[in-house]
Order: sequence, then C-alpha cells, then structure tokens
Amino acid sequence: MTDFAARDGLPDTLPALVERAARLWPDQVAWTFDETGEDVTFADVDARTEQLADVLVQLGVRPGDRVAVMLDNCAHFPLCWLAISRLGAATVPVNINYQRFDARHLLVHSDVQVVLTTGRFLPLLNELQPDTAIDHIVDLDQPLPAAPRTTNPKVVPEDIANVQYTSGTTGAPKGCLLPNNYWTVLAAGLIEDFPHINDTDIILTAQPFHYVDPQWNVALGLMSGAQLIILDRFHPSTFFTKVVDYQVTWFYCLGLMPTLLLQTEPHPREHDHCLRAISASAIPPALQQGLEQRWGVGWYEAFGMTETGGDIRLTDSDHDEVVGTGCLGRPTRDREAMIIDDEGNPLPREAVGELVLRGRGLMHGYFRDQQATDLAFRGGWFHTGDLARMDEQGRVFHHGRTKDMIRRSGENISADEVERALQLHPKVQLVAVLPREDTLRGEEVHAVVVLQEPGVSPDELIAFCQDQLAYFKVPRYWTFLDQLPMTASERVAKAVLATQLIQQSAVQRYDRTTGEWQ
Repeated sequence: MTDFAARDGLPDTLPALVERAARLWPDQVAWTFDETGEDVTFADVDARTEQLADVLVQLGVRPGDRVAVMLDNCAHFPLCWLAISRLGAATVPVNINYQRFDARHLLVHSDVQVVLTTGRFLPLLNELQPDTAIDHIVDLDQPLPAAPRTTNPKVVPEDIANVQYTSGTTGAPKGCLLPNNYWTVLAAGLIEDFPHINDTDIILTAQPFHYVDPQWNVALGLMSGAQLIILDRFHPSTFFTKVVDYQVTWFYCLGLMPTLLLQTEPHPREHDHCLRAISASAIPPALQQGLEQRWGVGWYEAFGMTETGGDIRLTDSDHDEVVGTGCLGRPTRDREAMIIDDEGNPLPREAVGELVLRGRGLMHGYFRDQQATDLAFRGGWFHTGDLARMDEQGRVFHHGRTKDMIRRSGENISADEVERALQLHPKVQLVAVLPREDTLRGEEVHAVVVLQEPGVSPDELIAFCQDQLAYFKVPRYWTFLDQLPMTASERVAKAVLATQLIQQSAVQRYDRTTGEWQ
C-alpha cells in the first residue's frame, strides 16, 4: 500500500468540513450567488444544513439511502448536498437538462425514494414518479416543515456521499460511488499544494451544480475558508467581467471554455483582475500562450475524472518549461500514475500507452454494475481510457482516448489528434471527429465542424489538414453544423452526435474522395 502523506488537522468528511468552517469563520461569507445576490455565511451553512437534515430524517432518509437533487445553481443545491451527507446518505444529482428518457433512467437506476427540487422541475418529476420508487418530492420553493432536532449518525471517510452519474459521452451514464474522502482529498490537494488556496482567496465556479466541479469547489471553500462565487452558468461574453467585479483570485474551467473565452472581444477592464492563477482541463496546447498573453496570468492544466477526482496537475514549478506542449503536469501527492500497454505491462518513459491511476479518494465503483467496476479496476489500477506518455521527469502528456481511435486500413488514428489539428484553423470554432464504417477500409474519418463564420469550404479544410497530418488521418467525410451536443463537462457528447447524424437524414456530408455532397 502506498504511504500517502497524512493531513493533520484537515477534515476527511463533508459534515466535518461544515462543522469546522462554522467554528473557524462563522461570519465570513462562504457563498455568493451572482444571479440573486444572496450571501451565505459559514455559520448559515451549518445551521441550514442541520435544519434540512432534520426534515429528511422525518421523510425516512437513513444512512446509506440515496436522495435525488434536481436544482439550478442556487443555494438549495449545496445545502441539500451537505444536509444529505450529515445523515450518511448519498446525493444523486440530476442533470437539469434531462427529460423523460434520461431522467427516468437515472431515477429508476438509482432507486431513490426522495427528490429535492423546485417548482420548475415538478411537472417532469410528477410525471415520472409512477415509474420509480419515489415516495416524496420536496418543493424547496415552499417553507420547510417543522421537524424535531435529531442526532446525526457518525460519518466516516469511506461513506458514500454521491452516486454521481457520468456525462455519458459513450453509452448510458453510470453511477459513480464517490465517498466522502473523494471530496476532502481533492480539496486538501489544492490547499496544501499549488495553487495553495486559503481564507484570503475568492474562487469562482460557472458550471451547473449537478456536475462535480461546483461541488468540489464548495468542499474547497469549506476547507480553506475561501469565498466561493457561483454564477448561474457559463457566459463567455460576461465571464471575465464577473471575475473582475468579484476580485476573484483563482478559478477552474474546462472543455470548450478556454477557447470560447479567447474568442470574445477584448474588454477594457479585463486586465483589472486579481487572478494569481487559472486551472483548466483540456487547454488547447496551441492556445495556451495566447490565453496567458490575453489576460496576463498563468493557465495551469489539470487532469481528473468523475471516477477519480483530481489526479494530475501542472504547477508553478513546471509551468514555464511546458507551456503549449499539452503537458498535464505530475500526479498529485494522493495519486500514483503509470503508463501501460494493451497487456497491462508498464511502458518505458516517453512511450504512449493507457494512463492508469491508484491512490486514495477514488470512487468505490459503479453503482449496480460490478462488471464495469471490475473492468475499470482490473489489476488494482483504475483504467482511465486515456492515452498518455510520461517523460523522464515524471510529467504526463495526453495523447487522446483509447476508445476514441479510428481504425482505417490497419492504421490507428486518434480522433483527438485530428480534432486538435483542425482546431488550429482560424475559422473553426469546434470540431468532433468520428469513425464511419467502410466496407473497404474498415472505418473512415468523419469530421463534424462548427465554423466561426460561414463561407469555408470542405476543400479549404482538407488542404489545411493535408499540411498538418499524415495523409491517412485527413478526414474523408465532412459535415457542417451550427452547434454540437455537449455534456455538462463542456465536452462533445459524441454518442449523441453519432445518433443525430444517423437519425437526421437531411444532414449532408461531403465526401472528399468523390468531391460530392451526399
């Protein structure tokens, strides 16, 4: 067993985080909700989660139960999450964009009996209730009923705090069993190590609360004493105005966010910020220097997954040497990382293979899916499905997804590599590369592109690719769309996109082999 560094004095459960924060910083603002202007102090968090926990006990919630939460980015969400954790129960966040099919799957699969929500989601939940085990749908727009004070059970680090369903980029979402120390390990790493968040910091989140990032931002704020600014959602055109107005010192973003921010028109006040660092996942390597020059602050890559939390981070010790190289950084103090071949054998430094991880604070498995759990943790390591290499200094570089490979005439083509090449074209806003079945070559490369502006021909993009990539990697098929379906983590939902392309017969594609639109 790896001897990971102990964390003297830092809580290892969510209830302990709340209690400690209320004791250390009772009158300090914990959360500010931009849309409503509501401030919530650390003492308020403690009192309000205790009240809500008492109500949940009256509804029959007990340790080990699961409680669904379907809410916007309002105070109710983190309060519900923390109240549920007080009872040793698990929160099941429900994507607010879900409709009948996907919401029914999640509610049935998680077998919840209580749902916490507000009025705008009641029609959908009431419609689905007969198909589920739900006994109580609580409308938090209404005053909470009086409930007697109860004694909460003792919660330990390994108790499950969330059944967090994956974004579903491939296949049906799976429920990740995330223990309490998933959240505390992640938060502690950002306090004890770079970027060293503390009680003088102001941090910000702009993603929906049903995704993991705002939740670990809450845990980080509770552990560090930092104030957390919560936006209703990500608005590229006004995002940095909020960063300036709230004097934000650090934030995390991911997916398409950096690209969209760089595409906004410069604002006269955008350099009046207080930022000392920005962390992000999937920073386009070709854009990293531009991002840093635009706002005059370092952008630091971070790698993590719903299943594993925070795993690999770029810090100030490596930043200047690797800007623009796609370097993810080094494994955190709570992680071991290894690069393996198809048989599970360790690969030498600089060789590309699958990235596997182990350490503390990882998920316990997939809810009601032992087969998927065993597959993910085979050999005692979590298999990320990501291709990577590790350099001689132990730094990790991303090379795409093992499940995102296109097999064309015996050649393995990384969809991620083709996407990154196309993203360099100044008129390409977003691109997704998919495999397309082909009787001669097995699979062909299909690029689905969203343009910055109209008037770009497939031939222009083909010529651009031919200057960037080996001939066999240049997409044969081309489709232009106004937008692509996205997951909550701001990544292209490729399974959804592939289905749309099949179902929507009116969508045309260009075949560069024949030079014709089909």
